[in-house]
Amino acid sequence: MKNLLTKLDDRGVYYLTLNRPHVMNAFDENLIKELDAVLSEITNNKHIRALVITGEGKAFSAGADLDWMRRMSDVSHEENHNDAMKLAIMLKKLDSLPFPTIAAVNGVTFGGGIGLVAACDIAIGNGYAKFSLSEVRLGLIPATISPYVVRAVGSRNARYLFLSSVIISSQEAFHMGLLNHYAKNEDFNALVEKNIDNILKGGPKALKASKELIFYVEGKDIDERVMIETAKRIADARATDEGKEGIEAFLNKRKPNWQGE
Repeated sequence: MKNLLTKLDDRGVYYLTLNRPHVMNAFDENLIKELDAVLSEITNNKHIRALVITGEGKAFSAGADLDWMRRMSDVSHEENHNDAMKLAIMLKKLDSLPFPTIAAVNGVTFGGGIGLVAACDIAIGNGYAKFSLSEVRLGLIPATISPYVVRAVGSRNARYLFLSSVIISSQEAFHMGLLNHYAKNEDFNALVEKNIDNILKGGPKALKASKELIFYVEGKDIDERVMIETAKRIADARATDEGKEGIEAFLNKRKPNWQGE
């Protein structure tokens, strides 16, 4: 059985499905390696306009595979560090993909699975989705995923989730900022598609530049350097063929060429 299922549709939407339903799509070293390889492969694919990541079966991802954790407890500190770095590198690749990413959270999501959700641009949960960072109950910490989770939910909510190991619903995850949307099970797929449609209305180059813009301004003081750089970026965008086409289409009340018929 393949650990990952992939599909690129004719709209340019790339579907990436975790396919270890027998262990609730939990991570092990092989799944991390395969995710890393796929993310590296698709990064510069000009045909991809958006990525949707989800889980096969009833879970999105239950986090770390306990057999993997058991094996790692018997190796050296250096081997543990190298192993953890592989997860950290994979998450960074997901976070920095040059096109929009959606986590379609279809069920239970624990530990490292929450890292995947937090590293995506948009996250949507259904009624089956439950979330927990239960590492401390195993004497561990949610270390490599922490930059993405803290960024998503803020320090105060991170303290609550990291320290209590509480299980929260999609509605609670939405209010904390981990999810952008949540839906009843019967409405979930339609909500994912609505978000895909919204993304595909944007210019491909503008979407990429918008992600880069967020990475640039995040955490910076709004000083003259930032003002000059952001002014330069909008001036650059206006001068592109895509920018000119978008304005022309808007003024003439037609769809821009990237939206098709």
